[in-house]
Amino acid sequence: MRSVRVSARSSPLSKAQVAEVFSELNLSYTPYWVETSGDIDKKSSLKTLEKTDFFTKEVDELVLKGICDISIHSAKDLPDPLPEGLKVIALTKGLDPSDSLVMRDGEKIRPGMTIGLSSERREETLKKIDSSFIFKDIRGTIDERLKLLETKEVDGVVVAECALIRLNLNHLNRIKLDGGTAPLQGRLAILARSEIPEFSVIDSRPKIIYTGLRSPSPLFHHYPTIEIE
Repeated sequence: MRSVRVSARSSPLSKAQVAEVFSELNLSYTPYWVETSGDIDKKSSLKTLEKTDFFTKEVDELVLKGICDISIHSAKDLPDPLPEGLKVIALTKGLDPSDSLVMRDGEKIRPGMTIGLSSERREETLKKIDSSFIFKDIRGTIDERLKLLETKEVDGVVVAECALIRLNLNHLNRIKLDGGTAPLQGRLAILARSEIPEFSVIDSRPKIIYTGLRSPSPLFHHYPTIEIE
């Protein structure tokens, strides 16, 4: 069997996610690393970004063109609707979906801290802890965001716990935040052309049947569904 051709973002986190998927599939793969519009544009705020293809467009184009067999994304980054001709063939169980506030070694939460993030939801969560926090809109890879702690441009950075785990950074000084997180945070979505069968080996979605009662869902086979045992 030939190696699976997989497209994904070129960030260290994305590379770790691809390795995670294929460690479960036990298949060889040939990666095509892509820099997306979202990777290049580090000025636009994510606070008001809708479910667009900001982080997925260029990756998925390789699948649509037949250059790659599948693409792998953080499930929370998927656009809605998905590009025509693509479907989700697997949604992994994922890792810890919580958010964490990372600080410099030995430091604790204190009034007036400057905290780097790019999410209104995360900002609202932190305001409940201390309304005196100052927020700075930041972008970039996990490593680039964490370096802002070293340069003391910020006193804390909010990062998804699953990202820290995947990058072996769960030794960092941090506290987990209470409150909601982005839908499907921590889970990985595998996309392919519509004729490709599901990757049932790693697909965590429930078994479902078509009912025709609800609107289509890009994560559940593109059809209105109900769960069955």
